[in-house]
Amino acid sequence: MAVREFDLIIFGASGFTGKYVVREALKFLSAPGPLRSLALAGRSPSKLAAALQWAASPSPPPPLPLIPADVSHPDSLLALCRRTRLVLDCVGPFRLYGEPVVAACVEAGTDYLDISGEPEFMERMEAKYHEQAEKAGSLVVSACGFDSVPAEMGLMFHSLQWVPPAVPNRVEAYLSLESERRIVGNLGTYESAVLGVANVRQLQDLRKSRPKRARPMIPGPAPPKGPLVEHNKTLGLWALKLPSADAVVVRRTLAMLAENPHGLPGANESDEHAEKRKAYWSTVKPAHFGVKIGTKSILGIFRFMVTGLFIGLFGAFAVGRSLLLKFPEIFSLGWFRKTGPTEEEVRSALFNMWFVGHGYNDISLASQSGKKPDTEVITRVSGPEIGYLTTPITLLQCALIVLSERENLPKGGVLTPGIVFGPTDLQKRLQDNGISFDVISTRASLH
Repeated sequence: MAVREFDLIIFGASGFTGKYVVREALKFLSAPGPLRSLALAGRSPSKLAAALQWAASPSPPPPLPLIPADVSHPDSLLALCRRTRLVLDCVGPFRLYGEPVVAACVEAGTDYLDISGEPEFMERMEAKYHEQAEKAGSLVVSACGFDSVPAEMGLMFHSLQWVPPAVPNRVEAYLSLESERRIVGNLGTYESAVLGVANVRQLQDLRKSRPKRARPMIPGPAPPKGPLVEHNKTLGLWALKLPSADAVVVRRTLAMLAENPHGLPGANESDEHAEKRKAYWSTVKPAHFGVKIGTKSILGIFRFMVTGLFIGLFGAFAVGRSLLLKFPEIFSLGWFRKTGPTEEEVRSALFNMWFVGHGYNDISLASQSGKKPDTEVITRVSGPEIGYLTTPITLLQCALIVLSERENLPKGGVLTPGIVFGPTDLQKRLQDNGISFDVISTRASLH
């Protein structure tokens, strides 16, 4: 890539999440490292200036360029992308506003990361732009926020705890959101869920039209479906199955790994890095993966179910979607609101994501007829509030790796965070920035 004016442009910097991403980026702009030049972009320079002032507070705002750009004006996006090495896209819902930014980045040969958790958008971008992005040397990676970096890196960390000859068969992630105050969700997440219901048919049709992906070789039989709601006594949680972007992204990573057992080679990687990459992927063991939302009380599960029921029923038709988007606080029983959370609500929230794996203490047992998993491993990823604190942390650390280690990453393509960042030092970076990875327990001879 020719020398560009900026290392990084944050697009949608004045939005709810965007301003928190700016705040996180400012920490690294003044520190030694790969982020030397930064600009903010969006529809309104005055709103960008206000977001920058908020993000820099209590310090005076640094003199960053504020660039007007709009998804409805593709020329403005292309001009933007040609000025920078990397774009961080914070403008959702991505189903409505994401594609023009991806298209501009691919045309300009610019790298792109976003915070989408929308499976239909991600898979449509892969179908439409993967080959172009490969040729252009544009790395396009969605789901670099809380969706789905903790799940992807958490599953890989979990996988490393299964020391051969032990192997996992299934891993279930239990997401628990906790706060001393009221938990207020990210409105963009709610809007994406509403639009996701509207898009179910398109996603099904897209998958039918695509070539079948390689299936990972998972030892042992497929796990039973299990109940919709369960009480996990070990974790002390009531849990509800979640139709999660995390599970979709993880499956795409495992499919890519089945097709490329040593991972994807770097654009210009050294022999040493190639050996490190191959060694890393040889330790990652595929498993059936699912996500559940957990809460300490059965009443909390009821709230999740009611919200899901409203979105499922009303999201299927236009008038219903309009009502859902107009009155989020009513339909989510106060879980989401148009004003977003207060600073205190953000500061007091945290998450725990428990990875409960079941498998075999010896891979040879997996092929024995009727042999049930005999080993359980529990690990955990934990950190601050998911939408406004963890998402900027994960996004910025992915961005810093792209800026500092570009030659060791794939040349280009529409890829998942797991396949791109798995062999890098992303886990260590996250740990250094307030996200913990812990082994909780290992238990053999379950029967």
